Amino acid sequence: MRHGLSEFFGMHSHDHAESIDKALESSEVGIRALKISFSVLMVTAVIQAVIVWFTGSVALLADTVHNFSDALTAVPLFIAFKLGRRAANRRYTYGYKRAEDLAGLFVVLMILLSAILAIWESVERLLNPHEVQYIGVLFTAGVVGFLGNELVALYRIRIGRQIGSAALVADGYHARVDGLTSLAVAAGAVFIWMGFGMADPIVGIAVGILILRVLWSALKEIYGRIMDAVDPQLVDRIEHTAGSVFGVTGVTRCQVRWMGHRLHADIAISVEGSMSVAEGHTVGEQVKQSVCRDVRFLETVVVHVDSADLVECSTMAGERELVGAGH
Repeated sequence: MRHGLSEFFGMHSHDHAESIDKALESSEVGIRALKISFSVLMVTAVIQAVIVWFTGSVALLADTVHNFSDALTAVPLFIAFKLGRRAANRRYTYGYKRAEDLAGLFVVLMILLSAILAIWESVERLLNPHEVQYIGVLFTAGVVGFLGNELVALYRIRIGRQIGSAALVADGYHARVDGLTSLAVAAGAVFIWMGFGMADPIVGIAVGILILRVLWSALKEIYGRIMDAVDPQLVDRIEHTAGSVFGVTGVTRCQVRWMGHRLHADIAISVEGSMSVAEGHTVGEQVKQSVCRDVRFLETVVVHVDSADLVECSTMAGERELVGAGH
């Protein structure tokens, strides 16, 4: 057919089952990371909770509450990874990978609640001072909190980058900030030991404010995912790769979005009008394979092939309409 080609192609892998296996494998790795990090954070938080009971430190209470909330964020992410493994059906034709975005909203809510509680308790302690006891134990609790959170942060960030999960990476940075708040608790213990009794509630308020900063960063990340935001350089890279394939005369559309921790792309290319349907199909297949080799975490590529003649005619018609509207 000389005047027009229109073909759609599906999964990027040569083997559809292989592509699904990789997605399932990455979800399984994410689930394992969540289980391990949840256990470490819960142990850390429980130890801190016991120390709060003996010392009465409101700064440590704020940090402990935040550590508990950080550990609990693993629960919705765990559910999201499980749901994401379900196959698409007639109702959810794209599958359930968007569950990660919903889990992200829950994470944001937990961060907000922990910030409110931390600041509330610290202000209350400022108005009603209470002597902090066992300063050495309090300092140790802050150090333990830092070590536990930093270990979780390193692990979550590494696994998140490995499988392409922005939610898991963001949660890793969240744990890192928690570690810094624990160090603040340890610093507060030093100030109390030096005779600054009000250091404890002041540190508690500072922790609450730091949590709010984490909230803002997490909120921007989740908003971007919900609105299908991607790095513009990624779009440029896909367009460049597709346009470099022999037989492609232009890339007329390139849409990319995250679905869970996997990328999906929809590309429209133009080829010479003299090409047959079979030849256009071959070019589209080569585009699909080239893009998938060049872009990490890309699970699905749909390539739409058009005749360059039709694309040019469509452009000229659009220009004529604009000129007519101008007059």
